[in-house]
Amino acid sequence: MSDIGHDPRALQQKKDKNEVALALLRIVIGFFFVVFGQYKVFGSGFSRSGFRDYVEGFIRDGAYPFMIPVLRWIQAHAATPMAIAVGYGEFLIGVSLLIGLRSRVASLFGCALMLAIWLSGGYPGPHAAFWMYWGASLNWSVFAICFAVLAAGHPEEVASVRRVISSWRRSAAPSV
Repeated sequence: MSDIGHDPRALQQKKDKNEVALALLRIVIGFFFVVFGQYKVFGSGFSRSGFRDYVEGFIRDGAYPFMIPVLRWIQAHAATPMAIAVGYGEFLIGVSLLIGLRSRVASLFGCALMLAIWLSGGYPGPHAAFWMYWGASLNWSVFAICFAVLAAGHPEEVASVRRVISSWRRSAAPSV
């Protein structure tokens, strides 16, 4: 039985498996966000009234108290621009992850988006048990954790446009 610390091939195999797993996570999360964003970008319902409905539901059913004035301001003054920003943000985060280009940056934006949505809609109430705060956040915290992992790692080592561009550049470079 070989020790990974002394066998470079075993270390490379472990690294390859981790890179493939991270790429798979990146692609699956990217697919979700392309689906989430495409109907918001290419349909008209979200920017016209869907976003307002979400914000209204957050205010009524579960925003953290400090977020309610922010949500009311957005609803009153910036609902359409915010709807467009959210739709394009989700869509572009998804495309970036799906093709593996600027995935770490997209993941940071994804974390910020998940945090904003969590604070807007994941409040279980002032007298809830501590664990309920985590339970109320599951719709968003799982994605936030995935984004954090992608931002911390190297998600573009396998199956990415960045990798293809790198190999083209290497092959086009003159030999010395």
